[in-house]
Amino acid sequence: MGRWETELLHQEQVGRPVRESADLLAVLGGDRIVADGEHVARLGCDGNPKWRRGYGSRPRSGHISGDRLLVLSDSFDYHAWGHLGPALLLDPDDGRLVAELRGERAASLGGGRFVLGLEGYDVFDTWLHERDGSQSGTWRSYGHYVPDPDGTIRVVECDRRTPTSSRVVRLLKDGGIERGTRLSGGQVPPPVVLADGTLVVLDAGVLRAVGRDLDDSILAELLPVPPGETWRFRGELALSGDRLTVTVEERHAGEATGSTRRRWTLRVSRRP
Repeated sequence: MGRWETELLHQEQVGRPVRESADLLAVLGGDRIVADGEHVARLGCDGNPKWRRGYGSRPRSGHISGDRLLVLSDSFDYHAWGHLGPALLLDPDDGRLVAELRGERAASLGGGRFVLGLEGYDVFDTWLHERDGSQSGTWRSYGHYVPDPDGTIRVVECDRRTPTSSRVVRLLKDGGIERGTRLSGGQVPPPVVLADGTLVVLDAGVLRAVGRDLDDSILAELLPVPPGETWRFRGELALSGDRLTVTVEERHAGEATGSTRRRWTLRVSRRP
């Protein structure tokens, strides 16, 4: 590996962001699929709804694959899985419910197919679903999903174990798992993907580059995270051109609400 390098351009301490209501779930052609309160709606180019339906839960995120729309949702009532709602497989033409599935994270694979994953209560699994909702594959892994052109799927795993058992892995078509680098933290943010498919992973204050071959290298060490205290640090990555923005919120030890937010801006480039 080692094909990429970073240069620190700016570092600052920042306040809490003012978040806008993120109601956009997906874009299909010139139409927008949006969360409209408790409903999902498809809006045409003129902003008028082509359909609007409620499914008994609060839409959270959406994924388009071929002629299918997958909407992850939150329930209104607290239960054994917290506020996890159903994963709704819909026909985007009219909002018809095709199947009600289960999962907290998902990714589109094309052709109306998706992977769905869930973790907790001895569940640490990913399922492959066809366009009719039927299950056609399963793996013992869960996390942030990055489908690759060869039909395999890289996963930056997330667990709640101490110490963590999470790795960056590859889900193979035959149900096997190729295991790569071990992570230091069990709850890492979603990675960003560079032009050649390399993943940039923020792991316990360290930026790692993980290639399609699962080999990894260290891009930058941003801040020290004490072993066993990764739960106090929450990160976020954003990539725009060659600029990588890393934001980390550190909860103060021994305080219920105090925290500090830091932001780094780095240039990402190929090694000469």
